[in-house]
Formats: sequence, structure tokens, C-alpha cells
Amino acid sequence: MTEHALRSPREQIRPLARRQTLPFAPRQTPPPARQQSPSPVEAEQLRPLTRCQITDRFQDLGELYAANSGTEPWQWDELGHAFLRRLRYDMRRPGFALLVAEDPLMTACAYGFPVRARLFAIREIVVPPGVRRQHFSREWNLARRLQRRLLCDHGNATGITVVARSDRPTLDALRSWGWRDVAVAPRGVQPCDPYRVLVLDP
Repeated sequence: MTEHALRSPREQIRPLARRQTLPFAPRQTPPPARQQSPSPVEAEQLRPLTRCQITDRFQDLGELYAANSGTEPWQWDELGHAFLRRLRYDMRRPGFALLVAEDPLMTACAYGFPVRARLFAIREIVVPPGVRRQHFSREWNLARRLQRRLLCDHGNATGITVVARSDRPTLDALRSWGWRDVAVAPRGVQPCDPYRVLVLDP
């Protein structure tokens, strides 16, 4: 969902490519009724996955990413596998955390890792298109629930992400979910030039 280029005092977080589709078909298409916008009455359950569980469900996560992307088929192979490479790389970071939403199938996920004390980089938010288009200001919106849970699980940290200035859909989605632009990056975070820094208050 997002593109990031953060720099901690020790290392730079590699920028993400825009959300792309994987070269395989989704394992199962949810029934039409469940493709509607999220509701406060019948909401997906959120739960964290351990690194072992992520490894076991690696293919499922890739299929989830594919099912909720919208690129041309010729892009799927290269850019889709790049997403899984980034996930595998980020899993090694201290404090890495990944949440999934289920009802009972896996419908969404989000992950990130601490950059420094009380600053948590949300690296990726993967949600159905309806979540990005509808009810984005409601607290029960699935993307809002995922990002809020990640920050809450890490001591009510402030969220941070970096997005390419040219990626208007991602910028618009994040702003609709409560993210705000900052003119100056927080201490210890140095974005690459063509990127915008956004933060999310806990």
C-alpha cells in the first residue's frame, strides 16, 4: 500500500514499489456479500502472526496481496515477487510485527517495525479496495483498525511512513485514514528526496 524510505541511525529502510499484483490467482474469492464495505456490526477479527506462522502462510499472504491489487498482468511476476522479498527482509528486523484480519478467511494485513523509541514504521497496509474507497473516516474502517492495533501493541507509538510524492492514490488513502504530512522528518529519520513523510498520532 505504501512506499517507504526511512533512515534510522543505523540503516535505511528500502523504498517500496507501488502496490502490485502477484503472478498467481487468489486462493479463494470471498462471497459477494463479504466484498461490501466494513461495518461495525460484523467486523473481521485481528490477530498477530508469529514469524513461524508468517512463513507457513507466506503463499496465502502473497495471494492476499494479489487479490487486492490492480495492475496489469505483465507486471505481476517481477513486482509481485518483490513484495514477498521485502516481507522476508523486514521479518528479520527487531520488533517486526504483522497483523491479519480474518472473517474467517484472511481478508487484510498490515506490518511494520520500530524505528526508534515510540516511533513505529508501518511498512505495508493491504486491504480490499472498498476499505480504501468507503467509510475511510470511520474508526471501524479496517485499515484504521489495523494501523491503530499495530501502534497500540507497541506502546501507543507514533506511526511513520514515507510515500512517493507521485503516488497520489496512496497519499490520499493514508490521509483519509488519519495520517498527516510533516514538513520536517522526526529525529533519526531521513527520507529520500522524492518522498513525503507522514505520521499517525497514537
